[in-house]
Amino acid sequence: MGKIQYNKDLRDYSKELRNNSTKGEIILWKKVLRARNFHGYQFNRQFVIGNYIVDFISRKLKLIIEIDGYSHQFKSKKDAEKDKNLSNLGYTVLRFQENEVRYYLDDVVWKLEKFLENIEDSNPP
Repeated sequence: MGKIQYNKDLRDYSKELRNNSTKGEIILWKKVLRARNFHGYQFNRQFVIGNYIVDFISRKLKLIIEIDGYSHQFKSKKDAEKDKNLSNLGYTVLRFQENEVRYYLDDVVWKLEKFLENIEDSNPP
């Protein structure tokens, strides 16, 4: 696994996405991931990785979180290809539905904590 090239062509679009986040992205960012609130791990949002922009990433955890809204119902093949390529770079991709984040945030946090437990169990101190 080599160094991932930063695609500067996506920089402006990622900034635009940060400024026009969905309600679910805003909730997850403000209530869970921002300012190392999730167990001290740093997350970035609308992060360029290769030829993709991911909603949230923790490079230390090798975790990408995607929030799928209505339009993703028509992009399942594209999303699967994106997930496969990111997985090949060593990342785990967790996808949540927009409504899941908006209305069942506790369940989303529980799933993220389960992921964290599995990481810690496989990498004991």
